[in-house]
Amino acid sequence: MSVLDEIVANTRAEVARRRSSIPQETLERQCGAALPARDFEGALRPSSGTVRLIAEVKKASPSRGVLARDLDPVALATTYATHGAHAISVLTDEKYFHGSLDDLRRVRAAVDIPLLRKDFTIDEYQLWESRAAGADAVLLIVSILESPRLRELLAAAKGLGLAALVECHTAAELDQALSAGSRIVGINNRDLATFETRITTTLELLPLIPPGPIVISESGFFTGADVCRVAAAGAHAVLVGEGLVRAADVPAKLRELTLRDPGASDA
Repeated sequence: MSVLDEIVANTRAEVARRRSSIPQETLERQCGAALPARDFEGALRPSSGTVRLIAEVKKASPSRGVLARDLDPVALATTYATHGAHAISVLTDEKYFHGSLDDLRRVRAAVDIPLLRKDFTIDEYQLWESRAAGADAVLLIVSILESPRLRELLAAAKGLGLAALVECHTAAELDQALSAGSRIVGINNRDLATFETRITTTLELLPLIPPGPIVISESGFFTGADVCRVAAAGAHAVLVGEGLVRAADVPAKLRELTLRDPGASDA
């Protein structure tokens, strides 16, 4: 069994456990009282010559281990929002990424920009959880979802007012994402089977995407030069985790990765 298979199996068990603890009807009532979701898609549509940034709150990963042992999700997210991130991704998987839904709730209470719940979404229950916790968007990974299930979750997310970042890694997965009508397509430069990261994955797949969808290049970004490569090829946004979490000067790294002048204002 691969690490990805283990993660998905663990996710199924965790969803069952949480559903038995908090019935979906409870989440539905919470969502009914929630404010409208923020415009995740709009936040990632750049003006000419610019690139958008999703900054990730990420404590650990299966491939890299613990990235920041004393990471404070709220403090980091506040820094992101203050210094130019256009949206924030919050890892909520507990076992493999050391995140939690509580991290998402606390970040939502602290910042006003759109939030992506980054997790392994396989069940509609997780969409209700995400909306109730304050997410504006969810991640749908093509490699772990059959095409009919992907379409079902896309429709259910839309019904809840959630945007969906549909993630692919190969041409075949990209075809599934586009065929399902995905409006926000993520190209993961990290192979979830081997955890190898290649920015060229984005460069190879971008020409296959017709005009229309927002295209986000995910993983492997540490410098402005990395971002320039995918932006020049047509990516609208990048998603960055480790490159920010481990940065000595997070505001400066945010300016670099959004291709702003080093002396530019963060306003």
